[in-house]
Amino acid sequence: MKNLSILENIKTFVLDTLFPINCLGCARDNIWFCSDCQKNIELLSFQKCPVCENRITESGLVCPKCRPSSRLDALLVSVKYRDGYIRKLIHLYKYKFIEDLHVPLGNLMLKIILSSKIPLPDMIIPVPLHPRRLRWRGFNQSQLLADYIGKNIAAGFEIPVCENILFRKKYTSPQMKIKKYSQRLSNLEDALDVKKNDKNHLSNDLKNKTILLIDDVATTGATIFECAKILKANGAKKVFGVVVARQEINSLNGSG
Repeated sequence: MKNLSILENIKTFVLDTLFPINCLGCARDNIWFCSDCQKNIELLSFQKCPVCENRITESGLVCPKCRPSSRLDALLVSVKYRDGYIRKLIHLYKYKFIEDLHVPLGNLMLKIILSSKIPLPDMIIPVPLHPRRLRWRGFNQSQLLADYIGKNIAAGFEIPVCENILFRKKYTSPQMKIKKYSQRLSNLEDALDVKKNDKNHLSNDLKNKTILLIDDVATTGATIFECAKILKANGAKKVFGVVVARQEINSLNGSG
């Protein structure tokens, strides 16, 4: 055990020397994004209908005109994708595998949730990764965010995070590589489902539950809309989505 501890210390020293950790905002040592720099990021001052993106709505609710076509009840977007360091933070988190960044990103999501009027959920569900992509990345970025939010959204108790309800049953091309919304929907066709036990029952009962659906980035929203549709089809009463940012369709570098 002592030898392992020595080796771990050597590894940490080498990594810190070759790849020093500095705050992206102020270059402070040993932290990726300090609390002072986090305070300088402004939350979105208003939310839009996530379907048409034309109408300003309270707490990102789907507007009356779009409601018949959407199973998602609302989508909260925390910050602008192009604001300050957000784009770089998300890129480091997803593609440079900096897991620690789930904390500052999760804090932004918590702030927008707590400033909204969406109700406390019965459970939190992260958008799932296919096992093949999970092996490549080493972690599900949406699940880390969901776990952090579940532990901090309400004082005194945790909201359960149910990462085993939704799953990807087939591997698909990354949504970031597909620009057209119709093609993104086709890419997700029959790709997502809910897990059931041997008796064809859900392992977690969704009936009449209010769900908070977590993803890091939305672009067209195809992924989060599809997740909401499946959850509603299996009994969920309300599905509210939350993302760090919503990316412009003409600068794809995100998820769904």
